Amino acid sequence: MATDDFAKLSYEAAKAKLDEVVLRLEDKDLPLDDMVTLWEQGEKLADVCEERLAGARARLEALRPTELKPIMELDPDED
Repeated sequence: MATDDFAKLSYEAAKAKLDEVVLRLEDKDLPLDDMVTLWEQGEKLADVCEERLAGARARLEALRPTELKPIMELDPDED
């Protein structure tokens, strides 16, 4: 799959491909060039996952009643 196609993946598909990349990177017998290529693909897949999660988070935030937003944004470590 071309890395340009990664942007079209759902979160689940990108996560599955990222898991495959991680497994392949654990193979210590891979040539360095292959490892670097896999790492680059993994970075792009991780970006896709982060974008999908951020989009889901934004959708959930939009659904939250406005009067609850300040409560949910409180810092739990703050006294």
